[in-house]
Amino acid sequence: MKRTIIASLFMIIACKEEKKEIKKDGEIQPIKEKVVLHNESNEAEEAQKWLEKSIVHYFKADIGSEEKNMQKITTKDYFDYKTDATNVNLDVDGSLTDKEFQDKWKSKFDTSKAGVGIGFLISAQDWNSIEVESCDLKSSSRDEYIFNVVLRDDGFKAQYPSVIKVVKENGSFLIADVWQDEPK
Repeated sequence: MKRTIIASLFMIIACKEEKKEIKKDGEIQPIKEKVVLHNESNEAEEAQKWLEKSIVHYFKADIGSEEKNMQKITTKDYFDYKTDATNVNLDVDGSLTDKEFQDKWKSKFDTSKAGVGIGFLISAQDWNSIEVESCDLKSSSRDEYIFNVVLRDDGFKAQYPSVIKVVKENGSFLIADVWQDEPK
């Protein structure tokens, strides 16, 4: 009886060890790596869903609440950067010249893709109904996801392509940068 119990314990331990490892190309690989990759994939999907929902919500919000809604979905640095980019050379308090803007932000952002003088996410001043036409993961790394995004406004028959960087900070997703082409 004692031998049976001891043999059973060894079998249980051996089975548990077997579950913890898989063979891949002749090498033993811990399953943990697979779980981490699966979680990263889930995180990217969550970031994508959050981004799509946030964009639609931003454009459907009440007129006049854009600034407050933008602050909710962007990092503080990106909010300040995009606010400066939008107001370059305008006659408003705190407005920067193009050179001042470049000097202030060139170390943190690619200022050539800031969308100087245009709004957040789209280049149009007016819109009818903005929808997400496509949102595809371009690349990802730990807590950072880059998406190729195309927004469309069927009412104005317009499309707005951009590249959007989403980061995860304190358990929440936020837009950390948007690379916009300036209208021609």
